[in-house]
Amino acid sequence: MGATHSLLGRRLAVTLSRPQHIHSAEPVSTPANLLACLQPGDVLLVEGNSRVSADIKFLTQSTWSQAALFVGNCLAQAGGNPAHCFIEADMVEGVRSVGIAEFANLNTRICRPFGLSALDCKQVAEFAIRRIGNQYDLRNVLDLARYFLPNPPIPLRFRRLMLSLGSGDPTRAICSTLIAQTFQAVRYPILPTISTRSADNPDCPGCMEEIYKIRHHSLFTPKDFDVSPYFQIVKPAQISGFNFRDLKWEDIHGR
Repeated sequence: MGATHSLLGRRLAVTLSRPQHIHSAEPVSTPANLLACLQPGDVLLVEGNSRVSADIKFLTQSTWSQAALFVGNCLAQAGGNPAHCFIEADMVEGVRSVGIAEFANLNTRICRPFGLSALDCKQVAEFAIRRIGNQYDLRNVLDLARYFLPNPPIPLRFRRLMLSLGSGDPTRAICSTLIAQTFQAVRYPILPTISTRSADNPDCPGCMEEIYKIRHHSLFTPKDFDVSPYFQIVKPAQISGFNFRDLKWEDIHGR
């Protein structure tokens, strides 16, 4: 039964990952502009153009359906393809490295973690690089396939769970699951559960302290990096020294 599910999941993955036409604005950042401002440890959110991307965007009520981790030249230093600088989990090929050309015609957003040192970022990158070759969770594909209706009757509070029904095997990555694991490896928060308790301080009997609890990596979606208070949204125009006065506008009357 497991082999049958795996074969069916792979066939679905090939079909559902094929690009399709979507009505979307033209990408506002060129690959060159993206590369100029990316740093190791950055998460690149992507508005995918496949059928499964449309479903993920519906379930998460978000523009973003895919996430990739920028590792810079860490991959080349580890003996990988020097033209590749991202790690992502692909439905068909599993965890792989890709270059900037993979996202050339898609809308993207850069999410940068606050406060990570260069060493922390290197550890995050190396953790992801070691996962290259792991397979995508094909059981998750089968679960998602139930919801490929135009308007599936799923209450909003249950939609996140629809993306966490996979095998639970940590060697079978989903795009946002893989990246969540890399940050959890250095105990960096994304959207943790926060509770309070007594600080147990004799000098301050009424003092309380916050306790952070890591959420299971299977519960993360690309949208979470966008809304996380621990990730900064970086836009290439901000980095390049944009000045609106330098723009040359076409005159509406053709003059």
